[in-house]
Amino acid sequence: MINVLIVEDDPMVAEFNKKYLSQVGGFKLKAVARSFEEAVKVLKTSDIQLILLDIYMPGLSGLELLSQVRKMGKEVDIIIVSAACDIQTIKRALQYGAVDYLIKPFEFDRFNSALSAYREAQNFMKQKKELSQTELDQLILNNREENQVSPQLPKGLDKNTLRKVWTKVIEMKEDTFSTSEIARYVGISRVSMKKYLSFLNKLGALQVEVIYGSVGRPIHKYRCIDIENSYIKKYIC
Repeated sequence: MINVLIVEDDPMVAEFNKKYLSQVGGFKLKAVARSFEEAVKVLKTSDIQLILLDIYMPGLSGLELLSQVRKMGKEVDIIIVSAACDIQTIKRALQYGAVDYLIKPFEFDRFNSALSAYREAQNFMKQKKELSQTELDQLILNNREENQVSPQLPKGLDKNTLRKVWTKVIEMKEDTFSTSEIARYVGISRVSMKKYLSFLNKLGALQVEVIYGSVGRPIHKYRCIDIENSYIKKYIC
C-alpha cells in the first residue's frame, strides 16, 4: 500500500479527496494536514510516499511545502490538487518535482488516472534495478497514451494469447501460480508461457519468487500485484 498525506485546509474539500482516494486501490490515507506546519509534523513522524497537496493555504503555501519537502531530503512524491491555474504556479510546482497537477474542479476519472498511473509506475520500478530506454519511455510517456499509437508486442508474443493469459492471471487474484498452471489453461508450452509471464513481470503487473528445492530446477512462482495495470491494456485492447 502507498501511504498518502492529504494537505488541504478546507474540510469539505479534504473529505472530497478522501472519498476519491478510497475508491482507488493500492493507497492508504495516513493523515490529513490543514497547514504547512501540520504537514511537516506528519512528514517527520510518519512514513509517507505520496502527498496530495493544495497550493492555497493559510500561512505558508503548498509551493513552500513542496520546496521544504525537497530540503528535508524526503523520498516522497507530490500530486498537486489545487484551483491555482496560473502558469507561474504550475511551472514552479513542476520545477519542484510535482509528478502530476490536478486543477479544481475535476472529475473522478482524472483523479483515478493520476493515482493509477502513479501506483503502476511505483510497482513497475519496484521490480527493477535498471531500466532500458524502451522501459523508461514506457514509464514517462504513460500519461500520454491517448496520443500514442498502440505499442507493438515483443517478437514472439501474440495479442490474443496475451489477453487469455492476463484473463487467467486476474482470475487468480493474489494467489500464487506457476508457469505450468497457466500454460495448461491457455494451451501453450511452458517455454512459451514463460515469455508471456516475463513480459507481464517487466510491466510491473506480476511479482516473481524463485523457489529452490533440494533437487531439480528452481520453481518460479508468480503473483499478480496490479490488476488495474494500464500498460497491459494498451497491448491487449
